[in-house]
Amino acid sequence: MPPVVPELISPRSPRVSAARRLARRNFRGKERLFLAEGPQAVREAAVYGDTLVELFATVEAAERYADIIGEARETGARVHLAADDVIADISTTVTPQGLVGICRFLDTPFEEILAARPKLVAVLANVRDPGNAGTVLRCADAAGAEAVVLTDASVDLYNPKAVRASVGSLFHLPVAVGVPVEDAVEGLKGAGVRILAADGAGTDDLDDELDKGTMGGPTAWVFGNEAWGLPEETRALADAVVRVPIHGKAESLNLATAAAVCLYASARAQRASGGCRSVTES
Repeated sequence: MPPVVPELISPRSPRVSAARRLARRNFRGKERLFLAEGPQAVREAAVYGDTLVELFATVEAAERYADIIGEARETGARVHLAADDVIADISTTVTPQGLVGICRFLDTPFEEILAARPKLVAVLANVRDPGNAGTVLRCADAAGAEAVVLTDASVDLYNPKAVRASVGSLFHLPVAVGVPVEDAVEGLKGAGVRILAADGAGTDDLDDELDKGTMGGPTAWVFGNEAWGLPEETRALADAVVRVPIHGKAESLNLATAAAVCLYASARAQRASGGCRSVTES
């Protein structure tokens, strides 16, 4: 049996050049396409919905991840075997894993999120670091949130670093983008959702909120900028400004860690007796 050889061997080919341009935000916006790198992200893109359009794989990766290649083909995605240097040219990572997918934008209109009456939402207000944005999205997914909202001042959802940091969670739950924070809060309040602003200088303590039993209902957490948190005008929009208690000597928690603590606190309260979710709900 003859050896399998890649069909794309030149980084200068038009197909490769078109994929490489998606590392830049203006081209992503124009084409409404983005890159998903690595087996986890590509697998999730193939399994959830029809977002995967095209897949580039080295011969070695195609053999190692034959199941992902099969799932990609079942969705109708075009699969290209590519030389290692072609994958390295498309990839935005230092050590490519041999799989790079091109996916359609999948953000959800904010109105659809409101219509679904979500019980737990993460709102990213002025979050600029793509790694933090992707990690918060992953935390929200793990905690069972129904949606994430990125305000108009936040980082691009489809930044390659954000996509990688979400570790596939980007494909699991609705995400609205470009929503002014005032509109996000007003809409969620209108849908019966309580707004909690997470801030290290908050007047309310997370432990006290849990002890009072006030966190069992539909809740949206608003998380601010990594460096300076939430401005006063945003905190004023919330029903409560809540701090995560620091019991040790640490100066503070980073954004993603604080988000995980807050989201899981809500998830636990909502699943407890009297919360807005059944204790048997998955």
